[in-house]
Amino acid sequence: MHDVVVIGGGHNGLVCAAYLAGSGFKVCVLETRGTIGGAAVTEEFHPGFRNSVAAYTVSLLQPKIIRDLDLPRHGLRIVERRLQNFLPLPDGGSLAVGGASTRDEVAKFSAKDAGRLEAYSARLAVIAGLLRELALKTPPNIVHGRRLAALGQALEAARIAQKVGRLGLSGERDLLELFTGSAGDFLDRWFESDPIKAVFGFDAVVGHYASPYAPGSAYVLLHHAFGEVNGRSGQWGHAIGGMGSITQAMARAATTRGVEIRTECPVSHVVVEKGRASGVVTEAGQEIPARAVVSAVNPKLLFTRMVDPAHLPADFQERIGAYRMGSGTFRMNVALSELPDFSCLPGRSPADHHTAGIIIAPSLAYMERAWCDARTRGWAREPVIEMLIPSTLDDSLAPPGAHVASLFCQHVAPDLPGGASWDDHREEVADLMIATVDAYAPNFRRSVVGRQILSPLDLERTFGLTSGDIFHGALDAGQLFSARPVLGHADYRAPIPGLYMCSAGTHPGGGVTGAPGHNAAREIARDMGRRGPK
Repeated sequence: MHDVVVIGGGHNGLVCAAYLAGSGFKVCVLETRGTIGGAAVTEEFHPGFRNSVAAYTVSLLQPKIIRDLDLPRHGLRIVERRLQNFLPLPDGGSLAVGGASTRDEVAKFSAKDAGRLEAYSARLAVIAGLLRELALKTPPNIVHGRRLAALGQALEAARIAQKVGRLGLSGERDLLELFTGSAGDFLDRWFESDPIKAVFGFDAVVGHYASPYAPGSAYVLLHHAFGEVNGRSGQWGHAIGGMGSITQAMARAATTRGVEIRTECPVSHVVVEKGRASGVVTEAGQEIPARAVVSAVNPKLLFTRMVDPAHLPADFQERIGAYRMGSGTFRMNVALSELPDFSCLPGRSPADHHTAGIIIAPSLAYMERAWCDARTRGWAREPVIEMLIPSTLDDSLAPPGAHVASLFCQHVAPDLPGGASWDDHREEVADLMIATVDAYAPNFRRSVVGRQILSPLDLERTFGLTSGDIFHGALDAGQLFSARPVLGHADYRAPIPGLYMCSAGTHPGGGVTGAPGHNAAREIARDMGRRGPK
């Protein structure tokens, strides 16, 4: 009999399993697909071309986890982009940020904005630093009927309040604005030129099906700012070998500690006996008993498909049923015969801007129109796109002279209006995405020799991302910290004793962070009488 069985072999499930095995538990991981890694995988999508199929870039992966699991020893290597972001503009101009010339680049559009960059970055870094500090903490949980437990939670809340108090009044005001306000209003207060607001504002709509002027979108911007690469805060990079190299390293770390990993082993349901989770039954009919069950899948998927509702409190069922989902994301991978030749910065030889996050969205107003369009039509006629070309940093992904590109596209409706199916429109929308890039780099369409399309429905069917939600639930104030996924269960414990959660649907939320797996392992080990990760 296993001590712990983990449902889902994505990065959080692997992290949780590795830590629990390190605490001496016998752990088994069950993965539906034939490949371990969940949405963080590298696969060949066209003959000779490999890419990070879903998750596509790295920054939020916790340095502590990298150290604790010794992931570099297991093959992980991350390199930085030579330029962080590149914004081509319809009028033939461009903005490049993240390099030594960032201030001069911004000054092309506004000397005032260039002068405010340093102060903006410093203010955002303070709040991002607090978020970074809280990412590996279990949020204070609402506890009823247990005085000692309630006292412990109150003390934890007090400790967090002390950290917030150290920000000072100005910092506390920034914190309030960033957690509740809109990214558009926040950026409008800081800057006057559209291009710099667009570059920063893009982070507010990544995986967030909303206008950049929607309340709460400022937090999504902040969420993408607390990461680091190789010790450099706020940077983004590429894992050599693609995102699958991260989860493969995690899997090796886990198996080295004794974790058993089974692929092509989908779970049918969680077994509950005498009011306690006691194992799982696979779709093949095999029962796997365990002292504890850990879910690394979307909370909505877990509680609506894998747990008998008779075992759940009625109010909890209702809240999970209303859990807000949907990223508005359309994901593509394309095989290219040559690099994009941008009208604003001509050249097909590898250059710094080819290594950047290339953003097609010239203004916040453009992003808002895209969202409004998707809400009414099903997808934006002028979509928001970030293109990465990881083969400029990693020549193992494509044949010599050729390249692969990741297209992360917003906004599309998770469910199309009028009952239409994404299966009937995915090719049409894919053509639109390629045409949108081609308008800025006129050789792009003819350079595409192969493509992989992942609509919201494809993301759900392939990776279990309910409604295509890459974050396992919207990142808004009602679903963050002590309220993720539901108030009263932010401590990674489900309403059923012995059942735990460690997906991105728990604190601190989406992205390839590993933090939910780390934090859940600590709480599980504590409940089972052993010491977990600090």
